[in-house]
Amino acid sequence: MQTSLFRALFLACAIFMSLLPPAAAADISRGTLPNGLRVIVVRNTLAPAVAVQLNYLVGSVEAPPGFPGMAHAQEHMMFRGSPGLSADQLSTIIAAAGGDFNADTQQVVTQYLATVAVKDLEPALRVEALRMQGIIDSRKAWEEERGAIEQEVAQDLSNPEYLLSVRLLENLFDGTPYEHDALGTRTSFDKTTAAMLQKFHRDWYAPNNAVLIIVGDVDPAHTLTMVRRIFGTIPARHLPPRPTVALQPLKAAFFELESNLPYGLAVVAYRLPGYENPDYAAGQILGDVLESQRGNLYNLVTEGKALAIGFEGMMLPKGGAGFTTAAFPQGDDGKRLIAIMKEIVAGYVKNGIPPELVDAAKRHEVADAEYEKNSIAGQAFMWSQAVAIEGRTCPDDDIAAIRRVTVEDVNRVARMYLVNDTAITALLIPRPSGKPVEAKGFSRGNESFVSKNVKPVKLPAWAANLTTALPALATGKKPADFRLANGLRLIILPTATNGTVGVYGRVKNNPFLETPRGKEGVDSVLDGLFSYGTTSLDRLAFQRALDDIAADETAGASFSLNVLKEHFAQGVHLLADNLLRPALPPEAFKVVRTETAAALAGKLESPGWLAGRALDKGLYPRDDPALRHATPETVAALTLDDVRNYHRTVFRPDLTTIVVIGAVAPAQAKEVIEKEFGAWRAEGPRPATDLPPVPLNGPSAVSVPDKSRVQDEVTLAETIGLTRENPDYYPLQVGLHVLSGGFYATRLYRDLRERAGLVYTVEAFLHAGKTRSLFGVFYGCDPNNVTKARDLVERNLYRMQREPVSAHELRQAKTLLLRQMLLDRTSAGSIAAEFLDLVLHDLPLDEPAQAAERYRTTTAAQVRKAFARWIRPSAFVQVTRGPSQP
Repeated sequence: MQTSLFRALFLACAIFMSLLPPAAAADISRGTLPNGLRVIVVRNTLAPAVAVQLNYLVGSVEAPPGFPGMAHAQEHMMFRGSPGLSADQLSTIIAAAGGDFNADTQQVVTQYLATVAVKDLEPALRVEALRMQGIIDSRKAWEEERGAIEQEVAQDLSNPEYLLSVRLLENLFDGTPYEHDALGTRTSFDKTTAAMLQKFHRDWYAPNNAVLIIVGDVDPAHTLTMVRRIFGTIPARHLPPRPTVALQPLKAAFFELESNLPYGLAVVAYRLPGYENPDYAAGQILGDVLESQRGNLYNLVTEGKALAIGFEGMMLPKGGAGFTTAAFPQGDDGKRLIAIMKEIVAGYVKNGIPPELVDAAKRHEVADAEYEKNSIAGQAFMWSQAVAIEGRTCPDDDIAAIRRVTVEDVNRVARMYLVNDTAITALLIPRPSGKPVEAKGFSRGNESFVSKNVKPVKLPAWAANLTTALPALATGKKPADFRLANGLRLIILPTATNGTVGVYGRVKNNPFLETPRGKEGVDSVLDGLFSYGTTSLDRLAFQRALDDIAADETAGASFSLNVLKEHFAQGVHLLADNLLRPALPPEAFKVVRTETAAALAGKLESPGWLAGRALDKGLYPRDDPALRHATPETVAALTLDDVRNYHRTVFRPDLTTIVVIGAVAPAQAKEVIEKEFGAWRAEGPRPATDLPPVPLNGPSAVSVPDKSRVQDEVTLAETIGLTRENPDYYPLQVGLHVLSGGFYATRLYRDLRERAGLVYTVEAFLHAGKTRSLFGVFYGCDPNNVTKARDLVERNLYRMQREPVSAHELRQAKTLLLRQMLLDRTSAGSIAAEFLDLVLHDLPLDEPAQAAERYRTTTAAQVRKAFARWIRPSAFVQVTRGPSQP
C-alpha cells in the first residue's frame, strides 16, 4: 500500500514538473530507488555548497513504551561509528568537511543534516549510506554517550519554555503517542541498552523508510546517478507496524509553572488540523491571522496590556496545536490576560475573520516559500518538511493548497477548533533570582582526562581527499561597492536563485557611548516605536502597505527587508520611510515607555541578566561605559523629545551600510537606494562608537542562583590585550579550532563530552574588536561536575601554551576553518552579515581571502606562542548560573 502511494505521489509531482518551464524542470531531479529510498535533488546556485538531509520516517511516536527517548538516543549513537566507519574516522570526516553535520529527532521524523562544499558531496553521502546499512551501538559507546545525552536532557529541563511545551503536549494529546516529545528522560536512558538501540536501528533505519533531500550548486541528474550508485545496494527491510494515533476529545485544563524569564507568559492553546487533514492549509492561515500586527490580538500590545503577542504552531499528522502567547510584566495579572485573549478569539469565531487579513496571510505564505530559497539549507528544510514530514509531493503542493483557501474555510476552521471551553491555558510566572554571591575559588583536581596527542586516523579511500590538501576558499562573485554622496555605503551582490531581493543594513552605533547621562533606555524605547508607522502612514496603514506586497521588514539600528523583485522599489520606499521618518506618535510613546520600564523591572531581577551583569562587572573597570544600563526610573523619566533627539543624532548616513542581495542588477539597486536614502543628511560631528580599551581583568567567581534550572550554565571569560587587527588573531583562531568547533575531532569535545560525559555542549570563543577583546569557554553540566569540567578546560589551555599542536591537528583545524568560511556563506542573510561585520570592523571586503592565506601559512609554533602570549587560564571570570550554591 505504501509503495502504491509513493508511486502515485511521484506521478503527481512528475505531472507538476512537466508543467514547469524547461529551465526550472532541469533544476529538480527525483526518483525512487528499487530499495524504496526516495531521492529529490534541487539546484540552488547561491554558493558552491550543498545541503544533504536524510529523513528517516521514525521518531518518538515509534519509541517503545516506557522509552520515550529511544529515537533520540539512536540519533546520538549514529555518531559513534558504523561497520566500515569508526567513530574516529567519522569525527575526522566531519571536521574536514567543515563541521556542519547535525541531527534532529522529532515525533515523526529523525533528520541527519549536513552542509558541505560541493566537492565533498560524495563523502557526505557515503557516510549516510554506511550509517543506514548498519550501526555499531556498542555497550561501551552507549555508556559514554549516555552522559552527554543526559546533559542535553538537563539543558532542556532548565528551559521554562521547554517545560511549558511538554505540559501542553501532555494536555493536548493525552493518551496518544503525541503526548511526549522526543527528548527522553534520564530514567529511561538509564534503562536503555545497546541491544535495544541495535534493534531500533534494524527496525526503522531502512531505505524504504527514508527520504533523501539534496539542495545546492549541483547537477541534479548527475547527483541522482551518484545516489543510485552509493545507496542502491542497501536492501529494503520489512517495517514494523506503526502505533495508532486516536485523538481523544480535548478537555480544558490550566496549569502554572515558575520561570526564570524576566517576564511572564500567558498561553491559550487549541487543537488545530494536522498535516493529513484537508483543512491543514486553512489552519495555517488562521494562525497567521491571529499573529498579524493588524489583528485584534496584537492590539493588546499597542494598548499597553501585553509586552508582546505571538502565535505558534506544533503540527503533527493526525492533529496540531496552536498557542496564543502573551508576555506580561512581572507582577501583572496573567489570568486576566488569558481571559482577554479568549474574549478576542471568541469575537473572531462569532464575527468572522477579516477577509483582508486572510488575503494578506495567503500572500505572505506564498512569498515566504520564495524567501526560503535564499538559503541552501533553508530550501532543503522546506523540501524535507513538505515531502518527508507532511507527505506532500513537493513544497508547491502546500502553496497550491494555500492559494485555494477561502475566507469561509478559515472561518469554518475557527468555529471548529477555537473552542474556549476546551482550551488549555497556562501561565509562566517569573520568580526573582537570589542575589549573585562570590563563589569559592577554583582548585584543580588530581584526576585528568586530557587526551594525549591524537594520531592521524586513516580514512576510507572515498574520504582521503578531504585531508590530503587544504581547501581553497571560493571567493565567489565580487560585490559592487559604492559610497553615496551623503556617506552611506552600499554593497550589492546580484544572485539568480529566485525572484526575491533582500536588503540588510546597519547603523554603526553604541548606546553605551551615545546615550546621554540619565537617559539610559532611550534606545530601547525608540526600537519599540518603529513598528508604529511613519510620518505619512500610521501603524495600520504602514503594515497594510507591507502586507500588500508580502514584504518582511524590520527597522532599527539593524534593519532588513525581504521582498519580491517586482516590489523592490516599493519595499525600499517603505523601509526608508520607516527608518528615516518614524511616526513616534505621543500616545504610542507613553505606551512603549511604560511597557519598557515594566519589562526592565523584571529583567533586572532575572537570573539571566544577573549572570550577564556579574560577568561584565568581573571583566571591566568600575567606571567602564559597558557597565551603564537602563533602569525603570531612567526610562520613566524619558520624554518624546529625548527619543527624537536620539534618533536624529544616532541614525546618520555616514555611519550606515546597506547590503542588497538578490534578483536585481547593481545599477537598478543603486538607483532605488539612492532615490530613497540619498537625501538623508547627518547632523553634527560623527559620534564616538568604539568603546575605550580596558585593562586585563583579575580572576573571580560568582554564582547566580536559578531555581528553574537543573543544570549549571558556566561561562569562563577574560579580557585579552589583542585586538582584531593584531596578526596573532589568526593563529588564535586556528588554535580555537583545535579546541572546539569540530565535534569529537576537537579537544574540548573529545575530553569533556566523548570521554568524560560531563557536558552536552562546550565551546571556546574569541570576540575580537577594534579596541577590546574577550576570550572564553562556555559549557553546561551537572552542578557537582562544574569544577571537573573547568579543570579539563584549563589543562587543555595550558597544553596549548606549552606544546605545539600536532601536524595532524594543525591541518585539521585549518581545514575546518577554511571549510567553515565557505559554509558561512550559504544564505543571503549570512553573506550580508559577513559584509556588515567587515565594515563594522573597518576591514576590506576581501579580508576573508586574506585571512584564508594567513590560516594556510600559520605554524604550530605561532599557535603556541599566541596562546602563551594572550591567554591567561588562571585569570578567568567564572559565572555559574544554576541550582548550585557556593
